[in-house]
Amino acid sequence: MNQRTIYLDNAAATRLDERVLQAMMPYFLDTFAVATSQFGYSLGIEAKEALERSRATIATRLRAPADSIVFTSGDTEASNMAIKGVAMALGDKKGRHIISTGIEDFAVLHSVRSLARQGFEVTRVALDEHGRVDLDALRAALRPDTILVSIQAANQEIGTLQDLQAIGGITREHGVLLHTDASHSFPRVELDVTQVPVDLVSLTGHLSHGPRGIGALYVRDGTPLTKWMDGGFQEGNRRGGVENIPGAVGFATAVELVTPEETARLQGYRDRLTTKLLAIPESRVNGHSVERLPHNANVSFRYVEGESVLLHLDLRGFSVSTGSACFSRSLEGSHVILGIGGDHERAHGSVRFTFGRYNNDDDVDAVADAMADVVTKLRAISPLGKE
Repeated sequence: MNQRTIYLDNAAATRLDERVLQAMMPYFLDTFAVATSQFGYSLGIEAKEALERSRATIATRLRAPADSIVFTSGDTEASNMAIKGVAMALGDKKGRHIISTGIEDFAVLHSVRSLARQGFEVTRVALDEHGRVDLDALRAALRPDTILVSIQAANQEIGTLQDLQAIGGITREHGVLLHTDASHSFPRVELDVTQVPVDLVSLTGHLSHGPRGIGALYVRDGTPLTKWMDGGFQEGNRRGGVENIPGAVGFATAVELVTPEETARLQGYRDRLTTKLLAIPESRVNGHSVERLPHNANVSFRYVEGESVLLHLDLRGFSVSTGSACFSRSLEGSHVILGIGGDHERAHGSVRFTFGRYNNDDDVDAVADAMADVVTKLRAISPLGKE
Protein backbone atom coordinates (compact mmCIF):
# COMPACT_ATOMS: atom_id res chain seq x y z
CA MET A 1 0.00 0.00 0.00
CA ASN A 2 1.20 3.48 -0.87
CA GLN A 3 2.85 4.99 2.22
CA ARG A 4 0.92 8.24 1.93
CA THR A 5 -2.48 6.52 1.83
CA ILE A 6 -4.63 7.06 4.90
CA TYR A 7 -7.07 4.17 5.00
CA LEU A 8 -10.45 5.02 6.52
CA ASP A 9 -12.64 2.26 5.12
CA ASN A 10 -12.23 -0.31 7.90
CA ALA A 11 -15.92 -1.25 7.70
CA ALA A 12 -15.20 -2.79 4.29
CA ALA A 13 -11.98 -4.63 5.18
CA THR A 14 -9.15 -4.24 7.66
CA ARG A 15 -5.43 -4.71 7.29
CA LEU A 16 -4.34 -8.08 8.65
CA ASP A 17 -2.45 -7.74 11.93
CA GLU A 18 1.06 -9.21 11.65
CA ARG A 19 0.50 -11.08 14.92
CA VAL A 20 -2.52 -12.77 13.37
CA LEU A 21 -0.47 -13.82 10.37
CA GLN A 22 2.24 -15.24 12.63
CA ALA A 23 -0.34 -17.29 14.53
CA MET A 24 -1.73 -18.66 11.26
CA MET A 25 1.56 -19.57 9.56
CA PRO A 26 2.21 -22.91 11.31
CA TYR A 27 -1.16 -24.17 10.09
CA PHE A 28 -0.23 -23.45 6.48
CA LEU A 29 3.25 -24.95 6.55
CA ASP A 30 3.55 -27.41 9.46
CA THR A 31 0.23 -28.51 10.96
CA PHE A 32 -1.53 -28.43 7.60
CA ALA A 33 -3.55 -31.64 7.86
CA VAL A 34 -7.32 -31.93 7.89
CA ALA A 35 -8.71 -31.90 11.43
CA THR A 36 -9.25 -35.44 12.72
CA SER A 37 -10.44 -37.02 15.96
CA GLN A 38 -8.27 -38.59 18.64
CA PHE A 39 -8.27 -41.77 16.55
CA GLY A 40 -6.48 -40.10 13.64
CA TYR A 41 -2.81 -39.33 13.05
CA SER A 42 -0.85 -36.72 14.99
CA LEU A 43 -0.96 -33.85 12.48
CA GLY A 44 -4.73 -34.17 12.16
CA ILE A 45 -5.19 -34.30 15.92
CA GLU A 46 -3.07 -31.16 16.35
CA ALA A 47 -5.14 -29.40 13.70
CA LYS A 48 -8.33 -30.46 15.47
CA GLU A 49 -7.03 -29.15 18.79
CA ALA A 50 -6.18 -25.79 17.20
CA LEU A 51 -9.67 -25.62 15.70
CA GLU A 52 -11.34 -26.30 19.04
CA ARG A 53 -9.14 -23.79 20.88
CA SER A 54 -10.15 -21.17 18.33
CA ARG A 55 -13.80 -22.09 18.69
CA ALA A 56 -13.57 -21.73 22.47
CA THR A 57 -11.86 -18.33 22.21
CA ILE A 58 -14.62 -16.89 20.03
CA ALA A 59 -17.35 -18.48 22.14
CA THR A 60 -15.86 -17.00 25.31
CA ARG A 61 -16.18 -13.49 23.85
CA LEU A 62 -19.92 -14.14 23.45
CA ARG A 63 -20.17 -15.88 26.87
CA ALA A 64 -21.34 -18.92 24.92
CA PRO A 65 -20.48 -22.63 25.07
CA ALA A 66 -17.81 -23.64 22.57
CA ASP A 67 -20.02 -26.09 20.71
CA SER A 68 -22.46 -23.29 19.83
CA ILE A 69 -19.96 -21.84 17.33
CA VAL A 70 -20.07 -23.07 13.73
CA PHE A 71 -17.17 -21.90 11.58
CA THR A 72 -18.12 -20.64 8.11
CA SER A 73 -16.43 -18.94 5.16
CA GLY A 74 -17.58 -15.53 6.43
CA ASP A 75 -20.59 -13.58 7.60
CA THR A 76 -22.35 -14.02 4.24
CA GLU A 77 -22.42 -17.78 4.61
CA ALA A 78 -23.31 -17.46 8.30
CA SER A 79 -26.37 -15.32 7.57
CA ASN A 80 -27.45 -17.56 4.70
CA MET A 81 -27.08 -20.57 7.00
CA ALA A 82 -29.15 -18.92 9.73
CA ILE A 83 -31.99 -17.55 7.64
CA LYS A 84 -32.36 -20.37 5.14
CA GLY A 85 -31.63 -23.04 7.74
CA VAL A 86 -34.50 -21.84 9.93
CA ALA A 87 -36.78 -21.51 6.90
CA MET A 88 -36.02 -25.11 5.92
CA ALA A 89 -36.54 -26.33 9.48
CA LEU A 90 -39.78 -24.48 10.26
CA GLY A 91 -41.33 -23.46 6.95
CA ASP A 92 -43.54 -26.53 6.69
CA LYS A 93 -44.10 -26.89 10.44
CA LYS A 94 -44.84 -23.47 11.92
CA GLY A 95 -45.21 -20.95 9.12
CA ARG A 96 -43.57 -18.99 6.32
CA HIS A 97 -43.47 -15.47 7.72
CA ILE A 98 -40.16 -13.64 8.32
CA ILE A 99 -39.54 -10.16 9.74
CA SER A 100 -36.47 -8.06 8.92
CA THR A 101 -35.58 -4.45 8.05
CA GLY A 102 -34.89 -2.67 4.79
CA ILE A 103 -31.40 -1.53 5.80
CA GLU A 104 -29.70 -4.88 6.41
CA ASP A 105 -26.39 -5.75 4.79
CA PHE A 106 -26.71 -7.69 1.55
CA ALA A 107 -26.23 -11.18 3.01
CA VAL A 108 -29.44 -10.79 5.03
CA LEU A 109 -31.26 -8.54 2.57
CA HIS A 110 -30.78 -10.93 -0.34
CA SER A 111 -31.32 -14.12 1.69
CA VAL A 112 -34.71 -12.81 2.74
CA ARG A 113 -35.52 -11.77 -0.83
CA SER A 114 -34.58 -15.24 -2.03
CA LEU A 115 -37.03 -16.79 0.41
CA ALA A 116 -39.72 -14.33 -0.69
CA ARG A 117 -39.33 -15.67 -4.24
CA GLN A 118 -39.94 -19.14 -2.82
CA GLY A 119 -43.26 -18.17 -1.29
CA PHE A 120 -42.26 -16.90 2.14
CA GLU A 121 -43.91 -13.68 3.29
CA VAL A 122 -41.56 -10.93 4.45
CA THR A 123 -42.42 -7.95 6.64
CA ARG A 124 -39.91 -5.11 6.84
CA VAL A 125 -40.41 -3.48 10.19
CA ALA A 126 -40.51 0.32 10.51
CA LEU A 127 -37.43 2.30 11.60
CA ASP A 128 -36.96 5.71 13.14
CA GLU A 129 -34.92 8.48 11.49
CA HIS A 130 -31.72 7.11 13.04
CA GLY A 131 -32.27 3.56 11.78
CA ARG A 132 -33.45 2.01 15.04
CA VAL A 133 -36.31 -0.48 15.00
CA ASP A 134 -39.72 0.76 16.12
CA LEU A 135 -40.44 -1.74 18.91
CA ASP A 136 -44.20 -1.21 18.77
CA ALA A 137 -44.13 -1.89 15.03
CA LEU A 138 -42.16 -5.07 15.68
CA ARG A 139 -44.75 -6.28 18.19
CA ALA A 140 -47.54 -5.52 15.73
CA ALA A 141 -45.76 -7.38 12.91
CA LEU A 142 -45.41 -10.66 14.83
CA ARG A 143 -47.91 -13.36 13.89
CA PRO A 144 -48.58 -16.99 14.83
CA ASP A 145 -46.84 -18.08 11.61
CA THR A 146 -43.74 -15.91 12.15
CA ILE A 147 -40.69 -18.17 12.28
CA LEU A 148 -37.78 -15.72 12.36
CA VAL A 149 -36.86 -12.11 13.03
CA SER A 150 -33.53 -11.04 11.49
CA ILE A 151 -32.31 -7.63 12.62
CA GLN A 152 -28.68 -6.51 12.53
CA ALA A 153 -26.74 -5.63 15.66
CA ALA A 154 -25.21 -2.59 13.96
CA ASN A 155 -25.70 -0.99 10.59
CA GLN A 156 -22.87 -1.33 8.10
CA GLU A 157 -23.18 2.22 6.75
CA ILE A 158 -24.54 4.60 9.36
CA GLY A 159 -23.27 2.66 12.38
CA THR A 160 -26.53 2.65 14.36
CA LEU A 161 -26.71 0.02 17.11
CA GLN A 162 -30.00 -1.78 17.64
CA ASP A 163 -31.44 -2.48 21.09
CA LEU A 164 -31.06 -6.25 20.87
CA GLN A 165 -32.04 -6.68 24.52
CA ALA A 166 -35.45 -5.14 23.87
CA ILE A 167 -35.89 -6.77 20.46
CA GLY A 168 -34.96 -10.17 21.88
CA GLY A 169 -37.35 -9.70 24.77
CA ILE A 170 -40.20 -9.21 22.32
CA THR A 171 -39.29 -12.19 20.13
CA ARG A 172 -38.76 -14.44 23.15
CA GLU A 173 -42.17 -13.41 24.56
CA HIS A 174 -43.79 -14.51 21.29
CA GLY A 175 -41.74 -17.69 20.88
CA VAL A 176 -40.04 -16.48 17.70
CA LEU A 177 -36.37 -17.01 16.83
CA LEU A 178 -34.07 -13.98 16.57
CA HIS A 179 -31.06 -13.79 14.25
CA THR A 180 -28.67 -10.85 14.28
CA ASP A 181 -25.82 -9.97 11.94
CA ALA A 182 -23.08 -8.80 14.33
CA SER A 183 -20.31 -8.78 11.74
CA HIS A 184 -19.78 -5.01 12.04
CA SER A 185 -19.95 -4.87 15.84
CA PHE A 186 -18.19 -8.03 17.07
CA PRO A 187 -15.92 -8.03 19.00
CA ARG A 188 -15.77 -4.25 19.61
CA VAL A 189 -19.30 -4.01 20.98
CA GLU A 190 -20.07 -6.46 23.76
CA LEU A 191 -22.67 -9.12 23.08
CA ASP A 192 -23.35 -11.47 25.98
CA VAL A 193 -25.70 -14.20 24.81
CA THR A 194 -26.43 -15.21 28.41
CA GLN A 195 -28.10 -11.81 28.83
CA VAL A 196 -29.29 -10.89 25.32
CA PRO A 197 -31.94 -13.33 24.00
CA VAL A 198 -30.56 -13.91 20.51
CA ASP A 199 -30.70 -17.37 18.95
CA LEU A 200 -28.37 -16.96 15.97
CA VAL A 201 -25.48 -14.52 15.49
CA SER A 202 -23.42 -14.00 12.32
CA LEU A 203 -19.74 -13.12 12.79
CA THR A 204 -16.73 -12.46 10.56
CA GLY A 205 -12.97 -12.20 10.97
CA HIS A 206 -11.98 -9.67 8.32
CA LEU A 207 -13.41 -6.55 10.00
CA SER A 208 -11.25 -6.74 13.13
CA HIS A 209 -7.79 -7.18 11.56
CA GLY A 210 -8.30 -10.89 11.07
CA PRO A 211 -8.18 -12.93 7.84
CA ARG A 212 -10.76 -12.94 5.08
CA GLY A 213 -12.64 -16.10 4.24
CA ILE A 214 -13.50 -17.05 7.80
CA GLY A 215 -16.58 -16.34 9.87
CA ALA A 216 -18.86 -18.08 12.31
CA LEU A 217 -22.47 -18.58 13.27
CA TYR A 218 -23.49 -18.77 16.91
CA VAL A 219 -26.40 -21.21 17.32
CA ARG A 220 -28.19 -21.30 20.66
CA ASP A 221 -28.77 -24.83 21.90
CA GLY A 222 -32.12 -26.17 20.76
CA THR A 223 -32.49 -23.77 17.81
CA PRO A 224 -34.14 -25.60 14.88
CA LEU A 225 -31.70 -25.30 11.99
CA THR A 226 -31.59 -27.55 8.95
CA LYS A 227 -28.18 -28.14 7.39
CA TRP A 228 -28.03 -25.75 4.47
CA MET A 229 -24.73 -26.66 2.79
CA ASP A 230 -24.44 -30.27 1.73
CA GLY A 231 -21.12 -32.08 1.80
CA GLY A 232 -19.31 -33.77 4.62
CA PHE A 233 -20.12 -33.92 8.32
CA GLN A 234 -17.96 -31.07 9.58
CA GLU A 235 -18.86 -28.65 12.36
CA GLY A 236 -21.03 -31.11 14.23
CA ASN A 237 -22.74 -32.05 10.95
CA ARG A 238 -24.07 -28.51 10.69
CA ARG A 239 -21.95 -27.59 7.65
CA GLY A 240 -20.21 -29.45 4.83
CA GLY A 241 -16.65 -28.58 3.83
CA VAL A 242 -13.12 -29.00 5.13
CA GLU A 243 -12.47 -26.64 8.04
CA ASN A 244 -10.26 -23.60 7.46
CA ILE A 245 -7.81 -24.21 10.30
CA PRO A 246 -5.47 -21.26 9.59
CA GLY A 247 -8.51 -18.99 9.21
CA ALA A 248 -10.05 -20.14 12.49
CA VAL A 249 -6.76 -19.61 14.33
CA GLY A 250 -6.41 -16.17 12.77
CA PHE A 251 -10.00 -15.21 13.60
CA ALA A 252 -9.54 -16.23 17.24
CA THR A 253 -6.22 -14.38 17.51
CA ALA A 254 -7.79 -11.24 16.05
CA VAL A 255 -10.61 -11.43 18.60
CA GLU A 256 -8.11 -11.70 21.45
CA LEU A 257 -6.21 -8.62 20.21
CA VAL A 258 -9.25 -6.31 20.31
CA THR A 259 -9.20 -4.49 23.65
CA PRO A 260 -11.54 -1.98 25.32
CA GLU A 261 -8.66 0.52 25.37
CA GLU A 262 -8.20 0.30 21.62
CA THR A 263 -11.93 0.61 21.00
CA ALA A 264 -12.06 3.72 23.21
CA ARG A 265 -9.22 5.22 21.16
CA LEU A 266 -11.14 4.66 17.92
CA GLN A 267 -14.26 6.17 19.46
CA GLY A 268 -12.24 9.25 20.29
CA TYR A 269 -11.21 9.54 16.63
CA ARG A 270 -14.83 9.10 15.57
CA ASP A 271 -16.07 11.86 17.86
CA ARG A 272 -13.31 14.28 16.95
CA LEU A 273 -13.77 13.79 13.23
CA THR A 274 -17.54 14.13 13.50
CA THR A 275 -17.17 17.45 15.33
CA LYS A 276 -14.79 18.76 12.67
CA LEU A 277 -16.98 17.64 9.79
CA LEU A 278 -20.10 19.20 11.27
CA ALA A 279 -18.26 22.52 11.24
CA ILE A 280 -18.60 22.37 7.44
CA PRO A 281 -21.85 24.19 6.55
CA GLU A 282 -24.86 22.14 5.39
CA SER A 283 -23.64 18.84 6.88
CA ARG A 284 -25.43 16.33 9.08
CA VAL A 285 -24.67 13.07 10.88
CA ASN A 286 -26.30 9.91 9.62
CA GLY A 287 -27.28 7.34 12.23
CA HIS A 288 -27.78 7.61 15.96
CA SER A 289 -25.58 10.20 17.64
CA VAL A 290 -24.85 8.01 20.69
CA GLU A 291 -25.97 4.43 20.06
CA ARG A 292 -23.57 3.80 17.20
CA LEU A 293 -20.45 1.84 16.36
CA PRO A 294 -17.39 3.26 18.12
CA HIS A 295 -15.32 3.50 14.94
CA ASN A 296 -17.95 4.74 12.46
CA ALA A 297 -18.58 8.35 11.37
CA ASN A 298 -21.07 8.91 8.55
CA VAL A 299 -21.89 12.44 7.43
CA SER A 300 -23.92 13.83 4.52
CA PHE A 301 -22.97 17.07 2.78
CA ARG A 302 -25.50 19.05 0.75
CA TYR A 303 -24.74 20.15 -2.81
CA VAL A 304 -22.03 17.53 -3.40
CA GLU A 305 -22.03 13.91 -4.51
CA GLY A 306 -20.25 11.32 -2.41
CA GLU A 307 -18.71 9.71 -5.49
CA SER A 308 -16.97 12.99 -6.36
CA VAL A 309 -15.77 13.41 -2.79
CA LEU A 310 -14.37 9.86 -2.83
CA LEU A 311 -12.42 10.46 -6.05
CA HIS A 312 -10.99 13.79 -4.87
CA LEU A 313 -9.97 12.29 -1.54
CA ASP A 314 -8.38 9.33 -3.29
CA LEU A 315 -6.21 11.71 -5.32
CA ARG A 316 -5.08 13.21 -2.02
CA GLY A 317 -4.25 9.81 -0.54
CA PHE A 318 -7.39 9.04 1.51
CA SER A 319 -9.51 5.89 1.23
CA VAL A 320 -13.13 6.38 2.33
CA SER A 321 -16.52 5.04 1.29
CA THR A 322 -19.78 6.48 0.05
CA GLY A 323 -21.72 3.72 1.77
CA SER A 324 -21.43 -0.02 2.32
CA ALA A 325 -18.68 -1.87 0.47
CA CYS A 326 -21.33 -3.65 -1.59
CA PHE A 327 -22.26 -0.32 -3.23
CA SER A 328 -18.77 0.42 -4.50
CA ARG A 329 -19.70 -0.62 -8.07
CA SER A 330 -23.11 1.00 -8.08
CA LEU A 331 -24.22 4.56 -8.58
CA GLU A 332 -27.53 3.93 -6.85
CA GLY A 333 -28.32 5.92 -3.74
CA SER A 334 -27.61 4.17 -0.44
CA HIS A 335 -30.50 1.84 0.44
CA VAL A 336 -29.73 2.59 4.10
CA ILE A 337 -30.12 6.37 3.88
CA LEU A 338 -33.23 5.97 1.75
CA GLY A 339 -34.50 3.36 4.21
CA ILE A 340 -34.44 5.80 7.13
CA GLY A 341 -36.32 8.48 5.23
CA GLY A 342 -33.47 10.33 3.55
CA ASP A 343 -33.88 11.71 0.07
CA HIS A 344 -31.61 10.99 -2.91
CA GLU A 345 -29.51 14.09 -2.36
CA ARG A 346 -28.72 13.03 1.19
CA ALA A 347 -28.09 9.44 0.09
CA HIS A 348 -25.68 10.50 -2.67
CA GLY A 349 -23.99 13.07 -0.46
CA SER A 350 -23.12 10.68 2.37
CA VAL A 351 -19.53 9.73 3.17
CA ARG A 352 -18.50 7.00 5.60
CA PHE A 353 -15.25 7.11 7.58
CA THR A 354 -14.35 4.03 9.63
CA PHE A 355 -11.27 3.78 11.82
CA GLY A 356 -9.03 0.82 12.59
CA ARG A 357 -5.96 -0.21 14.55
CA TYR A 358 -3.50 1.50 12.23
CA ASN A 359 -5.06 4.96 12.28
CA ASN A 360 -3.75 7.78 14.48
CA ASP A 361 -4.56 11.31 15.62
CA ASP A 362 -2.90 12.88 12.59
CA ASP A 363 -5.26 10.97 10.28
CA VAL A 364 -8.27 12.66 11.86
CA ASP A 365 -6.91 16.16 11.33
CA ALA A 366 -5.65 15.40 7.83
CA VAL A 367 -8.92 14.00 6.50
CA ALA A 368 -10.98 16.74 8.19
CA ASP A 369 -8.88 19.45 6.54
CA ALA A 370 -9.05 17.66 3.19
CA MET A 371 -12.84 17.29 3.46
CA ALA A 372 -13.34 20.98 4.17
CA ASP A 373 -11.31 21.90 1.10
CA VAL A 374 -12.85 19.27 -1.19
CA VAL A 375 -16.44 20.11 -0.23
CA THR A 376 -15.83 23.83 -0.72
CA LYS A 377 -14.34 23.31 -4.18
CA LEU A 378 -17.03 20.88 -5.29
CA ARG A 379 -19.81 23.17 -4.15
CA ALA A 380 -18.29 26.01 -6.14
CA ILE A 381 -18.88 24.06 -9.37
CA SER A 382 -21.91 22.06 -8.29
CA PRO A 383 -25.18 22.29 -10.25
CA LEU A 384 -27.01 21.01 -7.15
CA GLY A 385 -27.22 24.29 -5.31
CA LYS A 386 -25.42 27.34 -4.07
CA GLU A 387 -22.02 27.16 -2.36
